[in-house]
Amino acid sequence: MYVVDFKENGCEGSRSNFEKSEMEKTVRVLLIEDDSDYAALMVARLSRDKSISFDIQRAEGLEEGLKRIGAKDIDIVLLDLNLPDSHGLDTLVQFKAQAANIPVLVLTGLDDESIAVEAVRRGAQDYLLKGEADGKMLPRVIRYALERHRMQEELRNLALVDLLTGLYNRRGFFASADQQIKLAIRTKREFLLLLADLDGLKQINDAFGHPEGDQALVRVAEILKITFRGSDILARIGGDEFAIFAVEAVRGGVESLLARLKKGVDKHNSQANGRYRISLSVGFSHFDPSNPSSLDQLIAQADSDLYRDKQTKSKPQRA
Repeated sequence: MYVVDFKENGCEGSRSNFEKSEMEKTVRVLLIEDDSDYAALMVARLSRDKSISFDIQRAEGLEEGLKRIGAKDIDIVLLDLNLPDSHGLDTLVQFKAQAANIPVLVLTGLDDESIAVEAVRRGAQDYLLKGEADGKMLPRVIRYALERHRMQEELRNLALVDLLTGLYNRRGFFASADQQIKLAIRTKREFLLLLADLDGLKQINDAFGHPEGDQALVRVAEILKITFRGSDILARIGGDEFAIFAVEAVRGGVESLLARLKKGVDKHNSQANGRYRISLSVGFSHFDPSNPSSLDQLIAQADSDLYRDKQTKSKPQRA
């Protein structure tokens, strides 16, 4: 395996700055590995390192690992590709589908190196051969993986994130939703797609100016972040239009989702003391894995439902 040496590549200053910043914090590592002896060896090696403080947790399977990620912040994952509940590249695919923003180093045996290389092509930061991963290189490989991930996220955010709201933009939403649809088909799970329009944005702009209209959009994004789960995909896909991909939500749960959203809007309006009230028109569509629809079809269905909802509402009135 090739490991970059910053000094040899004329970046000694960058290396010292990065390592200095990493030494100032604890790196939270999740080791997903079913072999107890090997896991103990990895933990011992990281615990002895003097340059970085590591907080190491372990999960014995993929499902347990994903639950741990959902319950606690993790900086990086060391992922064995062959686990009791998942094998080969599908282990990485399932992980990235549910924890796309966490950097991963895959662990593999010597006889699976070609699979590990393919894993890197599919989004892993790097791979470690199990016969070598317990050596002195491990902490340094983790440092470099974290830095690469940070730089990749900065570039990714420029392309996929709406700068005003911090949610995904249209391009980011389509890229993430397409991956989730593939996973839903493979795992035979339902989900709901919601579209929401901010009612009366033009009137807000005309009455109070475009900066206030921008703030109204930001407030909608904040309401969505509070209302929906961290695993759901939130996006601003148009001027006043938002999309929510509610992962694993079932058709029978739509009323609960809409009620939560209404509660979030009402709470905001009761606390805002603003010159106008936030109002949303909402439509939804349901994904049935036994009769799958494309993302374009789901959006068209949700858009028709949204239009019907909008027709029942009047323009927002000043508070």
